[in-house]
Amino acid sequence: MTVTFLMPLAMTGPIVALSIILIIASLLLTLAILVHKSRGGGMSDLFGGGMSTAFGGSSIAERNLDRITIIVGLVWLACIIALLLLWKVAS
Repeated sequence: MTVTFLMPLAMTGPIVALSIILIIASLLLTLAILVHKSRGGGMSDLFGGGMSTAFGGSSIAERNLDRITIIVGLVWLACIIALLLLWKVAS
């Protein structure tokens, strides 16, 4: 008995490459999010329970970290969409 439903396609080069980039981007995105400085009270801040700080007072390092986080997030999203399209075309 073969289990073909788990791997319906042969792993092609672009799929493997994008999968590796996706894993690296996921790890970098997680690290970048965890490095950010806390700016509020979390969920309680959403409901008016905390004092929020202005974004204008952030340092250059924080702004660079924000940019890096956004760029890595866009790479992550692009990898997800590209993998979806590759799997859709290949099947």
